[in-house]
Amino acid sequence: MAGDNERNPDASLDAFWMPFTANRWFRKTPRLITEASGIRYRDERGRELLDFASGLWCVNAGHCHPRVVSAIQEQAAKLDYAMSFQLGHPEAFRLAERLSGLAPKGLDRVFFCNSGSESVDTALKIALAWHRLRGHAGRTRLVGRVRGYHGVGFGGISVGGIGNNRRQFPVQLPGTDHLPHTHVPAEMAFSRGQPEWGAHLADALDDLVALHGPDTIAAVIVEPVAGSGGVLVPPVGYLERLRERCTAHGILLIFDEVITGFGRVGQIFGAERFGVVPDLLCCAKGLTNGAVPMGAVLASKGLFDDFMQGPELAIELAHGYTYSGHPLATAAAHATLDVYEEEGLFAHARSLEQQFEDRLHGLKQCAPITDIRNIGLMGALDLEPVPGEPARRGITLFERAFEAGLVVRTAGDTLALCPPLVTQPDELDMMFDRLEQALVASS
Repeated sequence: MAGDNERNPDASLDAFWMPFTANRWFRKTPRLITEASGIRYRDERGRELLDFASGLWCVNAGHCHPRVVSAIQEQAAKLDYAMSFQLGHPEAFRLAERLSGLAPKGLDRVFFCNSGSESVDTALKIALAWHRLRGHAGRTRLVGRVRGYHGVGFGGISVGGIGNNRRQFPVQLPGTDHLPHTHVPAEMAFSRGQPEWGAHLADALDDLVALHGPDTIAAVIVEPVAGSGGVLVPPVGYLERLRERCTAHGILLIFDEVITGFGRVGQIFGAERFGVVPDLLCCAKGLTNGAVPMGAVLASKGLFDDFMQGPELAIELAHGYTYSGHPLATAAAHATLDVYEEEGLFAHARSLEQQFEDRLHGLKQCAPITDIRNIGLMGALDLEPVPGEPARRGITLFERAFEAGLVVRTAGDTLALCPPLVTQPDELDMMFDRLEQALVASS
C-alpha cells in the first residue's frame, strides 16, 4: 500500500448520511479508511489496521486482490453495462452456470440482483408467486425468526427479527410471523461449534401452522447461522428438523446465506456444511469479494419450470433490477470464484477453524464476557452491559480496538468476528493479540 494520505481539512463530513451509524458520534472522531490490501486497511493517518470483520462479512479473499482488480478493469474497458431486460451478455449466463454447478444439488437456476437485501426480497416474491401459480393463492404468510437479519427492504425487515431494525418503520408486510431464535445461554453458553441442545426449537413451526392454518404459509426464511443477530449457531439437528417440518407442511424453505456463503463456514455454502438443502438460497457479499455489489437467488429447475407456462411472449416473473447481472459485477464474481478455487481458500478456512476457536474462547477472562460462540471462521462474544447504558461497552471496545490497529464489528454489546479467508495463522494470532489488548483496555 502507498504511504500517508492526509484528508483535506476543508472537506466537510456533513453531507454523507451514514448507514447504521451514530452520525453525530462519528463526526466527533471520524475514522476514515483510504487504502486496503490483503487483510489490512490503512487510515488517513497512514496507520495499518487489521480487518477482523472481512469488510462487512464480504471480503473473503482479501482486499484489492489483483485477480479481481484486473477483471473489473478489463471489463470496464470492454463492456461497462448491458441491460438484462430482453437482452443479455455472455458472462452473466456463464456465471449462472458456474453457480449452479457449485450450489447444493438441485439448485440450478440463478436470478441475479445487487445485494443481500434484494436477494431476500426476490426470494420472498418468488415464493409467493410460485404458490399462486400452483393454485395455492391462500399461501401468503411469510415466517422469519427472532434475531434474524434479512437486509433492509420492506420484505427483509418484515421477516427479520431485530427489533431496532423494525421499530422506526411501523408499516411492514402484513401476514408475517417469527420462529423463536436458537440462542438459549442457560443451555448452551460458551458452546464450541453447534450446541447439542435445541433441535426441538424447530418444532415451533408446527405451532404457527396450527395457529394460522396449514394452507396459509408460503415460506420460512432463516440464516443457517444468524450473523448480524450475533452469530447464533444452529443446534445439532435443528436445520434438519426445520427442513422436515417445511416439507411436511408444503412450505418453501429459504436459506439466507448472504453471510454464510462462499467459505465463511468452511464450505461454499452453509447448506453444504450442515447437509440441508433449501428450496431457495440467497447469496451476495462473498460472491464478488465485496468489490462490486451483486446478489443472487438460487432455485431449482422444477420451480423455474413451473413459471414457464402461458403465452410464449408473456413475462413469467414481473420482477428484476436495472443492474441484474451487471457486467462489472459479473467479472468480479468470475475472478473471485477463480481465486477461491485456485488458492484453495475454503480448505484454508477449515484449517484455521481450531486456532480461531481456541483463541476466541481464550478471551473469556479478559473482560466481563457472558457468552462466546463460534463455527467456521465466524464467532461472537457477548459483553456484560454497563448498567443503564446498553451498547456502551460495545462501542468502547470498538474504539479501543481501532486504537490498537484492529477493525471489528460490534452490534450493541455483542462483538462479531470474521477474519478474511486468506488470513495466515500468524496474522490470526496478531488479530487476537490486538483484540485482547482492546478488551483489557475497555473493561
